[in-house]
Amino acid sequence: MNKKLPIVAIVGRANVGKSSLFNAILDRREAIVAFEAGTTRDSITAKASWVPSREVRDKIHEPKKDVAPAPAEESTAEGDVAVVHDAGAKNRFDFWLVDTAGMKDAADDFEFTIQEQIIQAADSADIIWVVVEANVPVNEEDRRVARLALRSKKPVFLIINKVDRARGNDLEGFERLGIKPIFPTSATQKRGIDDLLDALVTHIPKATLTENSDRLHIALLGRPNVGKSQLFNTLAKKQQAIVADRAGTTRDINRATVKYSGQEIEIMDTAGIRRPGKIGVGIEHFSVVRSLSAIEQADVCLLLIDVNEVGTALDQKIAGMIKEAGKGLILVVSKWDSVEGKDAFTRDALAPQIAHIFDFVAWAPLIFTSSVTGQNVTKIFDLALDIAANRKTRITTRVLNSWLGGVIAKHPPAGLKNRAPKLNYMVQEDDNPIPAFKVFGAHTKFLHWSYKRFMERELRAQFNFEGTAVQLWFIEKDGRHKHGNSPTKPERSTTQRKIVQNKARSKRRES
Repeated sequence: MNKKLPIVAIVGRANVGKSSLFNAILDRREAIVAFEAGTTRDSITAKASWVPSREVRDKIHEPKKDVAPAPAEESTAEGDVAVVHDAGAKNRFDFWLVDTAGMKDAADDFEFTIQEQIIQAADSADIIWVVVEANVPVNEEDRRVARLALRSKKPVFLIINKVDRARGNDLEGFERLGIKPIFPTSATQKRGIDDLLDALVTHIPKATLTENSDRLHIALLGRPNVGKSQLFNTLAKKQQAIVADRAGTTRDINRATVKYSGQEIEIMDTAGIRRPGKIGVGIEHFSVVRSLSAIEQADVCLLLIDVNEVGTALDQKIAGMIKEAGKGLILVVSKWDSVEGKDAFTRDALAPQIAHIFDFVAWAPLIFTSSVTGQNVTKIFDLALDIAANRKTRITTRVLNSWLGGVIAKHPPAGLKNRAPKLNYMVQEDDNPIPAFKVFGAHTKFLHWSYKRFMERELRAQFNFEGTAVQLWFIEKDGRHKHGNSPTKPERSTTQRKIVQNKARSKRRES
């Protein structure tokens, strides 16, 4: 059974502080791999985490007898690994956060595009945050955004941002928008953020569950006109065993179910944006929001890359989202039949270039295909089945700790003076559909990111996790010895050592 993270969309007119709120919740300025610079009209999507207050946890969880309450937790993301400073990870609330472009006035050429973006975000999201500005009276643009959000029939929050700049506390005018609950915030000063996130946890479960079956779910992702629909039709037609063909399940996903090697496989085609925009730049952002739902539903994602236009910023962005979601990934180079004058060496020359562009997902296999000729189409299913099997790999704690000991002996972790990290043991999470591992130790926050990447490479080299993301959580196990080098025996001072030595000499003399 796969866990589907909730999606929270931030909408509002321009300059109300949506991006500031986005960054304040993430506690960092950038959240996406290969962010497309030079435009402020693209949606930004990132995974966020929050540990609710104890009062909120008591409301959403049934109290259990004879069970000690879980301790509080701090978590900081560092690339594809995280440091957790307590064992209360089960209380962490993960969700997708989407920052949309601002609504423009009627004279702006982008108005229709921006409105469409807000509609797409509302359709894909589980909850919508409408942001207004505290020191600016409600105007027609605010009312337009509010109507679009309420029309979605999704839970909607009203966030009155920039309360630190407001001349008074009179927020009565904002109630006329018809949105409740209302949260005054200051993104720059991080005021009201905790209350907002606590309320979010009470409105959406920690994680919804996708369909519980043995069916393998494959999503076709990529930019418009890279051949997704053509590959979708080819995969479904080739097998001649379509069980169900459901078009229009959502606005952007077509589905077909096939059987291959005795395995039932559901293929999801993300249509992307087919309507020509008023200008070229600024249209692609729709596909990011649209693709997010398919990524969450999939076990394995196929990222289609046009052989005639490889390595675009949007391709990298989608690949980063797939990695962040912890899904399986196959890089599919499409339209191989359109390459003129290719020979036996053309693929060997192009593959390293693509691998360099997508080096942050070096574990993803690369395949060259043609939906016209059928080249390597069936091999996609073979790769997907292998990746699905790799994602189910379970390693015993004994084997894991034997491996951990060998890694530490090969390359001990470095640290600051009197703050040397010590890794004691590790376990694999049983209930996680992603190969996820908890590493317990002391002073784990001083582990350098390069050592975490080294551990992941060694883990992949020892165990077969090709084609799937891997998560490593570093957990501070024993806080009582946080100031010492050794977690079991404190370091003696020079004076203490001399006292012990003198006592030993005195005993030898007496004997």
